[in-house]
Amino acid sequence: MSFIVIIPARFESTRLSGKPLKMIEGKPMIEWTWRQAQKAGAKSVIIATESTQVQQACEAFGAEVCLTALHHQSGTERIAEVVERLGLQDDEIIVNVQGDEPMLPPELIQQVAEGLEQHPQVNMATLCEPIEDVETVFDPHAVKVIRNHENHALNFTRAPMPWSRDTFTSTSKTLPENWHYKRHIGLYAYRAGFVKRYVAWPECELEQVERLEQLRVLWHGEAILVLDAVMDAGIGVDTAEDLEKVRRVFAQKIANSEGKAW
Repeated sequence: MSFIVIIPARFESTRLSGKPLKMIEGKPMIEWTWRQAQKAGAKSVIIATESTQVQQACEAFGAEVCLTALHHQSGTERIAEVVERLGLQDDEIIVNVQGDEPMLPPELIQQVAEGLEQHPQVNMATLCEPIEDVETVFDPHAVKVIRNHENHALNFTRAPMPWSRDTFTSTSKTLPENWHYKRHIGLYAYRAGFVKRYVAWPECELEQVERLEQLRVLWHGEAILVLDAVMDAGIGVDTAEDLEKVRRVFAQKIANSEGKAW
């Protein structure tokens, strides 16, 4: 199977400025993300950034970097610029690995690429994992996904959806026994031709309200395949608190491996 990994790495993150270059055990976060992606078997791994500072840091550890425009509003738009500049064929499979996923297992990158390859009727695939506690269901930072019988997405939302009429109305909310909530993992695979079409569509109202770019795909009637992740995705870094959690995990892993690189 052939695929390309593109890692969008925006320096000016809203909640954590300079996020790609935040240090974890002596290396910038983007380097850890790139190292994990390098293990996935892609024919190339490219970091796409608007920042010359990020570009220089990434080239220093040996990454291929594409310096992109400043105006992009999403990682997918940044990827579309790379697709155009490299002249990629429409059927090329692109995996979007977000730059703030330093713990992302390479097996999940392989899984989402293979999932798209095995389902030629869809142009986009992603992953999800079980939610085990009611607090996560109500956490707006945890995006919930609902699928149909073909594992195609029906909706993505920050809200506690579906609303459990019988267990959410009480003062002590609990998970219903007859439904298994799923958290969306922000890892995508698409065909290059689809990325070009996606960025030509205007933002839809639902996307603007939820601030979830994948809703634009559903709004325009395209299917998104959502597979159950074969393993835990690890901790993504959205906030300073997330960063500290990841630093603790890395420190423990490196201590357990007697100083060897993770």
